[in-house]
Amino acid sequence: MLKDVIAVTPLEPYRMRVRFEDGVEGIVDVAAAVTFSGVFEPLRDPAQFNQAAVNPDTGAVCWPGGADLDPDVLYAAVTGQPIEFAPAIRETR
Repeated sequence: MLKDVIAVTPLEPYRMRVRFEDGVEGIVDVAAAVTFSGVFEPLRDPAQFNQAAVNPDTGAVCWPGGADLDPDVLYAAVTGQPIEFAPAIRETR
């Protein structure tokens, strides 16, 4: 897919509006997508969650502390399209 996020707006509770480089836009319920543990645990705090930003190098939504959400996963959540995976590489002998 490789559609980068170009804008993110945090919403309550634990939702965000994302816009992609192809113009697709929608709302993602982050609480339905992740468990707030590990690197995502600080995002339980709405003040931390609201620090969501776009990483211009990766097109991902990211937060201070290292949490991020892959743009392909977000695009699939917004559009309902499945994530496309590269075909498996097989070793031939």
